[in-house]
Amino acid sequence: MYDYLIVGSGLFGAVCAYELHRAGRSCLVIEKRPHIGGNIYTETIEGINVHKYGAHIFHTSDKETWEYINRFAEFNSYINSPIARYKNECYNLPFNMNTFTKLWADVLTPEQAKARIEKERGERYSEVPQNLEEQAINLVGQTIYEKLIKGYTEKQWGRPCNELPPFIIKRLPVRFTFDNNYFNDRYQGIPIGGYTQIIEKMLDGIEVRLNTDFFDDRAYFAAIAKKTIFTGAIDRYFNYCFGPLEYRSVRFETETLDTENFQGNAVVNYTASDVPFTRIIEHKHFEFGKQPKTVISREYSAEWRMGDEPYYPVNDEKNNALYARYAELAEKDRSVIFGGRLGRYMYLDMHVVIQKARELATEEING
Repeated sequence: MYDYLIVGSGLFGAVCAYELHRAGRSCLVIEKRPHIGGNIYTETIEGINVHKYGAHIFHTSDKETWEYINRFAEFNSYINSPIARYKNECYNLPFNMNTFTKLWADVLTPEQAKARIEKERGERYSEVPQNLEEQAINLVGQTIYEKLIKGYTEKQWGRPCNELPPFIIKRLPVRFTFDNNYFNDRYQGIPIGGYTQIIEKMLDGIEVRLNTDFFDDRAYFAAIAKKTIFTGAIDRYFNYCFGPLEYRSVRFETETLDTENFQGNAVVNYTASDVPFTRIIEHKHFEFGKQPKTVISREYSAEWRMGDEPYYPVNDEKNNALYARYAELAEKDRSVIFGGRLGRYMYLDMHVVIQKARELATEEING
């Protein structure tokens, strides 16, 4: 019998397995996909490390977490500086002085930018924003909302902005400097050679079974380990007994192009509502690639349905209340621990995933 069955070989499961294995615990990792790594899996196409399930940029201000992930790979100096394309116009993200001076010809200084945004809020300012539209206009005014937020956000969430909760955009970066660095974190980069190597090193010496779905024989898997660490969807684990939680899914169209440079940037968001995809990723730019060809991925956001891959939890009031009922069930079952994005029904940046997985492993080792 194993000490731990770990369901899912993504970052959370891999960190747990690595820490528990180092502490002398026996682990079995099972993965329903034909590869390890979960959504941070990268595959090589034309010498380019392709982020198969969407762009992943590591960033943190926590030195210990940065040093931890650097045990498994060397990171480059990539800085996330996405571009927003609205029709035939291109703007820098996050919203900063480069954005403002291009939007408004008469804005050249931070004070002028602040005054223009204040004017644009006008009578539409909301003392207590009730939805995302009101929150966005409070932050950046009408023009930026209409050009760079509204269409993109409605495509991403499949709902009108005035029906989305304001917290989704509460921490929208707005800067009055000429700084295109999307993240404020001190440490940032992409692993040279892709993310898959990180998971391979974490799982070295640990038994891993690919193409193995926990739900194909859950009674068997529950019986072969003293404890289960489950990183899949918590509502599915409990057979949707309270009803399914809502997620957003993503569909990727990946294409190899016989050109050296397609868009000049790793990430370009398409903010107009009449463009069906949300963004295009050109993977080679994550590692400053010089390959003769390039690989791009168009991302299409979609409502999640049974059988689809769930990507983003819809953390509105209704779904959070439903998750709380599942979490209460989980508390009563001491044989299983839920973790990760799907197990905890929350979006988690990679550095937070690592921190939470290490905390869990420490509790188990010392428990």
